[in-house]
Amino acid sequence: MSEILLVTHILFGTICLLTGFFAILFKKRKGKHTISGEIYHFSYFLIFFTSVVMAIINWNESAYLFYIAIFSYSLALIGYLARKFKWKKWLYTHIVGMLGSYIGVITAVLVVNQSKIPILQDLPPLLVWFLPTIIGSPLITKTVAKYITKSKKTLST
Repeated sequence: MSEILLVTHILFGTICLLTGFFAILFKKRKGKHTISGEIYHFSYFLIFFTSVVMAIINWNESAYLFYIAIFSYSLALIGYLARKFKWKKWLYTHIVGMLGSYIGVITAVLVVNQSKIPILQDLPPLLVWFLPTIIGSPLITKTVAKYITKSKKTLST
């Protein structure tokens, strides 16, 4: 059972990384961006589910993963729902939620694989935990500024 969960987790983690990257690259409109986003959200849900189950099965060693899974998936879910239901200030919430959750996926991959990635091997583990957030947070701020400004210009014309 644990092996099936782990393989599923890795498979959908890889899909999540790829579709998240593509959603970031594609033009922000219906089509490629939204299809990538739907696949990203579905994959993220499966990552969340497998993480929670594996954490419960191995609670003594992995309890912290339970809480990380809840936090990171909540970002993806909030970002997804904000767009789906066009909440007030949905664009801001969508960008922050989706990109914040993507930072979570990148963090997980780097932390788990630190010993296999030459450039990361000599870094302190705590830095590897925080590096994606340190790099990603200013990029989220820049992205929000870009799209919120663009959105306001579109609404005023």
